[in-house]
Amino acid sequence: MAHHILTAEDAGPLERGRWTPLRIAVIFICFLLNAIDGMDIVIMSYIAPVLKAEWTLSPEALGTVFSASLAGMAVGGLFIAPLADRFGRRPLILTLLVVITLAMLASSQAQSLTQLVILRAIIGASVGAFLASVTTMAADFAPRGQQGMVVAAAIAGYPLGAVMTGLIVAHTLPDHGWRMMLLGAGVISLLVLPVVALILPESIDYLKRVQPRGALDKLNSVLRRLGEPVVAALPPKAAATRASVAALFAQGRLRGTLCLWLAVIMGFMTFYFLVSWITQLSVQSGLAVENAIYAGALFNLGGFVGTFVISAFGSRHGLQRATCVAMLCGAVVVAAFGHLAVSLAITLTLAFFAGFTTNGGFNAFYALAAALYPTEIRSTGIGWAMGVGRIGAVIGPMLGGILIGQGLGLPGLMAAFAVPLLVASIAALFIRGRQTAHQTNSL
Repeated sequence: MAHHILTAEDAGPLERGRWTPLRIAVIFICFLLNAIDGMDIVIMSYIAPVLKAEWTLSPEALGTVFSASLAGMAVGGLFIAPLADRFGRRPLILTLLVVITLAMLASSQAQSLTQLVILRAIIGASVGAFLASVTTMAADFAPRGQQGMVVAAAIAGYPLGAVMTGLIVAHTLPDHGWRMMLLGAGVISLLVLPVVALILPESIDYLKRVQPRGALDKLNSVLRRLGEPVVAALPPKAAATRASVAALFAQGRLRGTLCLWLAVIMGFMTFYFLVSWITQLSVQSGLAVENAIYAGALFNLGGFVGTFVISAFGSRHGLQRATCVAMLCGAVVVAAFGHLAVSLAITLTLAFFAGFTTNGGFNAFYALAAALYPTEIRSTGIGWAMGVGRIGAVIGPMLGGILIGQGLGLPGLMAAFAVPLLVASIAALFIRGRQTAHQTNSL
């Protein structure tokens, strides 16, 4: 097939204008990788009751297991994710997927709490960087004007992966034990690895901006797969823009970045408390382990549905406003959970709506971050937001374990974790940079 030769500057509008098989494949891969992340992180909450009984763990020790992966996610988001802006999205994604696979397989053979905590920290570091890279890749390949919805679709893989994991674990955990659950998760990652290596291309924006060795050939290869004209030469290389933390505050992004960080810290604090403890709390409130796992699965199913509903609402009324309302409603639902969770039906219903508001609303922060930062610092911006946010993610499960260990009742516990959602709802209204306000509103 003959291709008209264009310059790289000419190709820009064409390559972002329409859906193509490759674009669909890339978004699906991003969705699938996020589903694996959801499986790997949330699986610990599902197996927690069995692990706690087998190893006779205290609530504080169990909280440490939960927080190990979340602390690792902070390290990954802060220090590993920015490498994608320097060395490319594709190689980092593939490397991290290999590390996640090996660590999951190894964690199934852990013989002590220390070994499990170390392996969970390694998995968390990889996932923390993974989320930023995958989100950036989805944004890079989104057609113009559809970035917000595409990012939401990719991120929705995380709660869906958690839902599917919960359904499978609920059926298989009693017969096969927690080790087989972790082994199965590692095998799934191993099976996905060659698919990702075969399909996932490098980011067009990265090839144009950084221009690594062989960039022109790689760029034209991606353009051919997109069904777009190849280019005769790369655009003039712009002066190197270091993907530094300082750049996140430049060009009118100071208030937006600080509010993003605050909102993510507060949202993570409550979200990961719920993700980690909802199964165990449901058991303590009288549900059988199998039904408690279903409560966890419904929490994540609510997040999956909420991601799309809140994103669609945001595309009409502004993503900041939609996120604010979602976090506010989440605070109400979480507080109600402490007072109304007295039967299986009510518990499952509240679990679904808690996930719908907190998880669905929180996932909108990824789209807000993607719109706030230009492509040359997008992985750094998303990585730092999610990395700094892990402060809340680490505090949430550990604080929950301490409060539970001190005997705080469910009503007081849930009321305490409703407060951070109120703070996040207010901060969401101010996540906007002067340069990108119009983009954020259009998502």
